[in-house]
Amino acid sequence: MPSRVLCLGGAAGGPAARRVRLLLRQVVGGGAAAARYGRSEVRALHSSGDTVTIGDVSFKLKTPKNPELVPQNYMTESLSQSVVHHLRWIMQKDLLGQDVFLIGPPGPLRRSIAMQYLELTKREVEYIALSRDTTETDLKQRREIRGGSAFYLDQCAVRAATEGRILVLEGLEKAERNVLPVLNNLLENREMQLEDGRFLMAADRYDKLLQEHTKSELDAWKIVRVSEDFRVIALGLPVPKYSGNPLDPPLRSRFQARDVYHLPFKDHLQLLYSIGSNISTERISQLLSFATTLCSQESSTLGLPDFPLDSLSAAVQILDSFPMMSIQHVIDRLYPYNLFLGKEGRTAVKDMLKRFELQDSEKLLFPMKITRVESAHGNKPFKADVTVQIGEKEVTFQVPAGTGMLKNHFQSDTFIRTSSHNQLLAEMMQSHMVKDMCLIGGKGCGKTVIAKEFADILGYSIEPIMLYQDMTARDLLQQRYTLPNGDTAWRPSPLVTAALEGKLVLLDGIHRINPGTLAVLQRLIHDRELTLYDGTRLLREDRYQNLKEELQLSDEKLQERSIFPIHPSFRIVVMAEPPVIGSSTKQWLGPEFLTLFLFHNVRSLSKSEEIEVIKQMIPNVPSVAVEKLLSVTHKLRETNDATAQSLASFLSTRQLLRICRRLSQHPDENLYNAVNKACLSRFLPSLARSALHKNLQDSGIETGPEDTEKLEGKDYSCEIKNGILKIGSVTMPIYNPAEKMKVPDVLFYENTQHMMVMEDMLKDFLLGEHLLLVGNQGVGKNKVVDRFLHLLNRPREYLQLHRDTTVQSLTLQPSVKDGLIIYEDSPMVKAVKFGHILVIDEADKAPTNVTCILKTLVESGEMVLSDGRRIVANHAHAEGRENVIVIHPDFRMIVLANRPGFPFLGNDFFGTLGDIFSCHAVDNPKPQAELAMLKQYGPDVPEAILQKLVAAFGELRSLADQGIINYPYSTREVVNIVKHLQKFPSEGLANVVRNVFDFDSYNKEMREILYNTLHKYGIPIGAKPSNVQLAKE
Repeated sequence: MPSRVLCLGGAAGGPAARRVRLLLRQVVGGGAAAARYGRSEVRALHSSGDTVTIGDVSFKLKTPKNPELVPQNYMTESLSQSVVHHLRWIMQKDLLGQDVFLIGPPGPLRRSIAMQYLELTKREVEYIALSRDTTETDLKQRREIRGGSAFYLDQCAVRAATEGRILVLEGLEKAERNVLPVLNNLLENREMQLEDGRFLMAADRYDKLLQEHTKSELDAWKIVRVSEDFRVIALGLPVPKYSGNPLDPPLRSRFQARDVYHLPFKDHLQLLYSIGSNISTERISQLLSFATTLCSQESSTLGLPDFPLDSLSAAVQILDSFPMMSIQHVIDRLYPYNLFLGKEGRTAVKDMLKRFELQDSEKLLFPMKITRVESAHGNKPFKADVTVQIGEKEVTFQVPAGTGMLKNHFQSDTFIRTSSHNQLLAEMMQSHMVKDMCLIGGKGCGKTVIAKEFADILGYSIEPIMLYQDMTARDLLQQRYTLPNGDTAWRPSPLVTAALEGKLVLLDGIHRINPGTLAVLQRLIHDRELTLYDGTRLLREDRYQNLKEELQLSDEKLQERSIFPIHPSFRIVVMAEPPVIGSSTKQWLGPEFLTLFLFHNVRSLSKSEEIEVIKQMIPNVPSVAVEKLLSVTHKLRETNDATAQSLASFLSTRQLLRICRRLSQHPDENLYNAVNKACLSRFLPSLARSALHKNLQDSGIETGPEDTEKLEGKDYSCEIKNGILKIGSVTMPIYNPAEKMKVPDVLFYENTQHMMVMEDMLKDFLLGEHLLLVGNQGVGKNKVVDRFLHLLNRPREYLQLHRDTTVQSLTLQPSVKDGLIIYEDSPMVKAVKFGHILVIDEADKAPTNVTCILKTLVESGEMVLSDGRRIVANHAHAEGRENVIVIHPDFRMIVLANRPGFPFLGNDFFGTLGDIFSCHAVDNPKPQAELAMLKQYGPDVPEAILQKLVAAFGELRSLADQGIINYPYSTREVVNIVKHLQKFPSEGLANVVRNVFDFDSYNKEMREILYNTLHKYGIPIGAKPSNVQLAKE
């Protein structure tokens, strides 16, 4: 044992020291696996002619019928002893005719051992990744329609059984509880009844029957022989310890289990030494010791998720190119403990870093920025040489590049390079050299912009895919559709076409998707291989070329057999919001996820950088206002108070740019109102509202009575002159629509409050923003919007959302015509095509995981519809491509929602998506404005009665704001009362008011508050002789 690992013991006390002692015991003893299997060395692994021998076990090879299904390039030059032991054990079980279950921690090791065995014994593979969407039809038989008649198509389990292949089932803990028992009889007796009437029978029984009957008789009885070479290899995680469904006892009893733990310390160390020849052996062993400690039993009792040991080779590859770089910095990318651990967990990890001498010292360096990007020298397509500055030195290394032109000059109008973004892009370049990556950062901090800039530098074309909670594995990979003649077919998803074309895929919102669905992508991310539902197989470029040479087949021949190469440039960048520490549902960053990516934390910009970005993006913004705005934002971001943190999330960089854009166009606008509008402070809880007010005052942003007078004294009339509309002080030319009948026309009595909202809306509309109007019920949101569109002469498309709205129904409406399913465009698609205004009503009633698909449409102007068509913003992207809809330049979205919280019981639309819209709070009109409006509704109603109503409802609303009563009484209710009094003047006021208040007649406390308030204003509802208040009149 080299002494350098032994001297890590340090001081004897403390839990960390105990962990180290335990670790060293493991290391000296050859790891846990050695203890488990009392191992003796297995040296010989050789194949002579038609026999493969591992140690003392031999296996006779057969020539495969379909050699293209045999795994390629999984065997490595020197296999470690532990892997040879596993292969020998699988071979023993194979000779016994038993099915095996490889159980162990997350990572690609179990799959690669299974594939190595199949490659070694030249066996064909049928692979299926199980997910929560897997059904019986994915395993047995699926119905397809051809030429008008239905027939059954065998799926992986049936194909493997009849052709004598090996069925590899990955992720048994992901499948729903009662799906896998379908296979029980196939595993036990090699029998299965199929949907099309055939019966699979074990080989020995079939052969017995053959002695008494002819083959044609057995075929007539629909009996099919199961090959004696058929085996099942299942790969799963131990549940509990990891999340998932536990194994069904009848299923478990049919497998022979083998614990495939991580590689033993010694083997893993040799592997890392061979990758990182430029790094001192001591640093590598410290890194591996640290990682192994985090996987020990003690660490998991502390609640620390496993360290992704399989990603260490990627980390060592980065360090090999950058030996001067800090190791702790690289560990952060593999195991971003600051993001997903609480205070105790972070301290434990820091103690371990200190113990293994991995903490940053001053002399270690970080990458600073990318200095050059050039096409790779020599004849290397799809590669780029990137030079990164680290400290004083420059290091050049090679990374995959996209299919487009590289970008040599780094100036752009939409992306301002700050020092932290330069550093982040340089770090992303390093990770890009070895693995896919994940960007984690809060809402509106610029993840998408950074990913796009990264893609531009390397000449990638982007494929943005918005993930949502109900997304199934089929939505990710392949979807069913029907051809015009009624046949069923499969359509590849954007992810699959991107893999074939070598694009950069942006998976946005990975924190929303169900982890069981994501499991289908693990093999694509680890091995760059994928098996689709229709049997198509995508292979990594080198495996594809290997197969091509070995079988002497052309590309066309392989494509006939549904085998395609994954483009060498293809990469995935995932974007997510930080996990919520301590939450059971939102802690998405678990041990399984950690093995997939390298992680980068996108932090909010510092104050100076944010000022730089704002001033370069919007040159003519008043600098005093920017200074004040940023001081309040950073004060909120830096406090540890939860209320302030939630306020800070409303003021993301994206929102600040929006506020500044408005200030540059309307410099006289009040900053206090702008911030309140961005946070929708009108609907915040009183504690949060007062905290915001105090922080604004501290930063010198306030509003005085003279500001309010100036606002209210302004002339808010609207007029149309010579085809130009003027609301307040804002003007805009009137639109000339092609479809006049879609322009709304509504009865609208003008009042100051609503005109102020409309002027505000017009300001944002002119800046090209999409609008979100939030308010209580009955305050006139729909009226304001309809009037606004009427004045602008804009055609409207209308969508009302509800609990059962799905992503499909938002985009397309299927209908059957002449026996064919055809998809009709939903109002949203029509609005996008023809440049209409899409009004989305009741947006808070639909699940937020459905409405979140609006994000890509609003932000990047891209969206994929469920029939395979694609919406794009740029004409250049659409040229020569079919199934592309270009967004009309006049398209806009106006979304209406009730305020979050009780009693509306909707979803928090503003919380999830408010960031990408320009938000406006709509409130009931002020007393004067309301009175003027009611006079227009009821010209014959005595003014004294109208005044009583306005005053009484005003007080009820303030009680609702204080939280004393639940229901916020609105203008709609008063208008209905006045209409009734106008039509039937002889009815008493007390009687008519009951039309509104009878809802509350069964709630005693509520009724008393109401009656007292109404009596105060002389409305004699429910009057009794004891009501003194009414006696005053």
